[in-house]
Amino acid sequence: MTTKSAPFDELDRKIVTALMANARTSFAVIGAAIGLSATAVKRRVDRMRETGVVTGFTATVKPAALGWRTEAYVEVYCEGAAPPRRLAEVVRNHPEIAAAMTVTGGADALLHVRARDVDHFEKVLERIRTEPFIRKTISYMVLSHLLPESPEAGANQPAPAPEE
Repeated sequence: MTTKSAPFDELDRKIVTALMANARTSFAVIGAAIGLSATAVKRRVDRMRETGVVTGFTATVKPAALGWRTEAYVEVYCEGAAPPRRLAEVVRNHPEIAAAMTVTGGADALLHVRARDVDHFEKVLERIRTEPFIRKTISYMVLSHLLPESPEAGANQPAPAPEE
């Protein structure tokens, strides 16, 4: 059975905007703001979840509160053409990698890494570099977030316990 995705209209856009601002906003509050009942908002949110427009609801937490005190972006340069699927397998093995993407330009991929401290970051970098197809990495330590309210400034999982 083939499902057709329903159109994404201006009311959907307003609902998504409200949820992105605060995912805990009740359907009744959103509905009152845009002229729909809470039930109508819920139906639209359910439809958007089913069609993949809304992929989940999360809490954004200050990284330091979860033990992440060091943050960096790492450019990854591969030998030959490393397929994105292979890169994805590698980054999934490192819980410290908060985000990863293939990119244009000189690097093959860009990793957003969180660590407990610089020593922990160095160990993570060493593990990443052991992959046979990784030729080199270039790291950029984050000093401060210029947009502290952005999703990139928050963490979604606690830091692992220090190794003994």
